[in-house]
Amino acid sequence: MKFNTVIPKGLRIYYYNELKLYRNFLHKGELSTAWYHLERTHILGQSYPIEHSYTHWLMLKFGLRQRNIKEVFGQVIRLLVGGWKSFIDHVPIGNTGGSDVPPLKKMELSPDLAHILNKYRKN
Repeated sequence: MKFNTVIPKGLRIYYYNELKLYRNFLHKGELSTAWYHLERTHILGQSYPIEHSYTHWLMLKFGLRQRNIKEVFGQVIRLLVGGWKSFIDHVPIGNTGGSDVPPLKKMELSPDLAHILNKYRKN
C-alpha cells in the first residue's frame, strides 16, 4: 500500500494555478467558471489529503454562498472521508468533487489534466 502525504512540487504548481483561476473568477462574480476551476483543482489535488480536503472546504464555502443545501451537505460528508481516502490513494480519478456526482465515481479526464496527472502518478 502506498501513502500520499505531500503533493509533488510540479503538480502543486498546476493545483495552485487552478486555485488562482477559481478565486479570480469568483471575485468577478463569474460563478460557473469559478466552479469549473474549483472542480479542476479537486481533480489535481484529490490524491493528496491536504489539497483534497482544502478543495472540499472551498466547495463547502461556495455552496454556503449559493445557499445550496445539497452542495453543503455533500461537502460536509466529503470532508469527513475524503482526506483519509487520499492518504491511502484510494480516490476515483477524474471525479470533480461536487455533490452532483457520486463521491466514488471515476470520471473521464480532460486531455490536459490526463497529461498533467500522468507525469506525477505513482506506480
